[in-house]
Amino acid sequence: MITLHPSILERDGKKAFAVLTYEEFEKVQKELDDFEDLKLLRAAKAEEGGARVSPIAAIREELNI
Repeated sequence: MITLHPSILERDGKKAFAVLTYEEFEKVQKELDDFEDLKLLRAAKAEEGGARVSPIAAIREELNI
């Protein structure tokens, strides 16, 4: 989990913006990228569901490598 230390800026007395250090922004961006990758992986796994799989050893034998 990321610990953030935002500075909250107000406009007309209401919270309007959250400002992060660049380091914290980069951490948030990396977490979002990782989450997106995880969603894509899960979708691909679900799509492949019952696809036939072969052990790598069997594929190497078949290709003579």
